[in-house]
Amino acid sequence: MAENERDNDKLTTFEKTGIYRFEKSNAVFIDPVRVLNRHYTRFKLSPSAYYSRFFDSANSNSQSVCRKRKRKAKTTSRPLNEKEQLANQRHLEARVFMLKAHEDLLGNNDILEFLRNLRGDEAAEGASVEQSFVELGTVWQAHMYEITLNHCHGDRSNNESQNGGSCRIQSCEPKTFLLFENLVVNETSNDAEAIFLNNKYILPKESSFFMSDLGKIHNLIPADSDRGFNLIVIDPPWENSSARQKLKYQTLPNRFFLSLPIKKLSHTEGALVALWVTNREKLRAFVENELFPKWGVKYMATMYWLKVKADGLLIGDLDLFHHRPYECLLLGYCVKEAVYCDRYFGLKPIPDNQVFISIPGDYSRKPPIGELLKEYAPGFEPRCAELFSREMLAGWSSWGNEPLHFQASSYFK
Repeated sequence: MAENERDNDKLTTFEKTGIYRFEKSNAVFIDPVRVLNRHYTRFKLSPSAYYSRFFDSANSNSQSVCRKRKRKAKTTSRPLNEKEQLANQRHLEARVFMLKAHEDLLGNNDILEFLRNLRGDEAAEGASVEQSFVELGTVWQAHMYEITLNHCHGDRSNNESQNGGSCRIQSCEPKTFLLFENLVVNETSNDAEAIFLNNKYILPKESSFFMSDLGKIHNLIPADSDRGFNLIVIDPPWENSSARQKLKYQTLPNRFFLSLPIKKLSHTEGALVALWVTNREKLRAFVENELFPKWGVKYMATMYWLKVKADGLLIGDLDLFHHRPYECLLLGYCVKEAVYCDRYFGLKPIPDNQVFISIPGDYSRKPPIGELLKEYAPGFEPRCAELFSREMLAGWSSWGNEPLHFQASSYFK
């Protein structure tokens, strides 16, 4: 009976938070839509819109055929070179943890049932014309573009659940900001509807963004280091031939990221830095030997994002060398010189080899794992930032050349 009550409590917690922690396991299941909806008061993300790439059967079939062709093309029996051997060794070590995490998922009928019913939602409120903020930021009139935020003041109904309900709007106050190279802030405790070139974007409560290219990131550095960031999540556009070929987003040479002012962005008490990386050994060596030392970051642990389909199966063969169904998140601490010591006194140890599982959304879109990281961030109330961001979170500062990409109203209902 006690076990059933514990399971029911965990399910109740999952329905509210979107996070399910498996019993006696290093694995966590995440429903990104539930997690993200906690950041909004008046709007809801549409699961069908979030998982549109996954649920598009025609697209899924074509991807499956493409992958099969690639598998046949890459099954040459040649010996692995030195870097491939190192990458394969990393994989074999991580494989043990991911297999155990996947077994935990397949053994949980409640979560599998949830996955099967993911798509049962209403359509989003309507498609909008997709803006290329990257292109708009390069035109001569970019400095004149403005975005208007309608700050709507109101309160939730008492009977409103976390996943929906009504909000009584008392008034809406429009406020205009310069769009590029300027801090745009929704400082209210409600969502803001933003209008730019006749398209609508939804900004979560108490959030901000700074849209610029890499050369202007220094404008994000706080004047007072006591107002710096305790948690910094970074998803760089690494050199990636697949992204270039698909024209999904612009990539940059790895050396460009050496200029990121991570230490200057960090809070006086230090910051937890979480860096998304691919499975390429060349990139891992670059991060360990050049990037983290340049940033002043001490590596602490690695987490893994394991990607599954709605039936709970992996999106691909775990051992397929060039298309493995997981990505890595490298974690480290950036500590100011004044409080530095060999043991990083006062900072929490981060458990290594944790695995979080979810269905992937759009291409390159990462699951919202901030809630899993906050407990390891220095300080009592972490100030959080995401660099190279393509979406916004409540209470976070988002920087990049397209932080509004996934804020278009077509993703909401």
